[in-house]
Amino acid sequence: MKKRAATSDTICAMTATAPNPYLRDAVLSASPEQLQLMLYDGAIRFALQGRDALLKKDYETGYLRLTRAQNIVIEMLNGLNYEVNAELCQRMASIYNFIYRKLVDACVHRNTVEVDDAVRVLRMERETWQMLVDKVNRTREGGDSAEVSMAAAGSEGFSADG
Repeated sequence: MKKRAATSDTICAMTATAPNPYLRDAVLSASPEQLQLMLYDGAIRFALQGRDALLKKDYETGYLRLTRAQNIVIEMLNGLNYEVNAELCQRMASIYNFIYRKLVDACVHRNTVEVDDAVRVLRMERETWQMLVDKVNRTREGGDSAEVSMAAAGSEGFSADG
């Protein structure tokens, strides 16, 4: 994963309203692993908000929320670092592209089933990432640095300080 800083644009993209100083502080102080979880949470939240708007036939809000979810997925896709593990990154890119296409199709066709498909995969990926974070935390507590460095390789691209 590429190194990237948490910018005010990234922070604003994760909120549904004006920048929130508490969210800003949470993002700037989060570990790389926590930042990835925040991205999954944001994508899921905006996709569900877009789905709700589509059900209410509020197509403008649906478009705006689904577009935010799409942008977060693109951020995750752009954050893949093929130098660390090219095969894993190719697999993750395929998953992110699938999610992105589903969110675009949901916007274009105003179809909540497409949103449901995207959210289902996002939730599975988030759950998997949470298991990785838990394992990394347990390993850090145990002091096995070799296993921590291998597990953290997938998240090394996220940095709150650049």
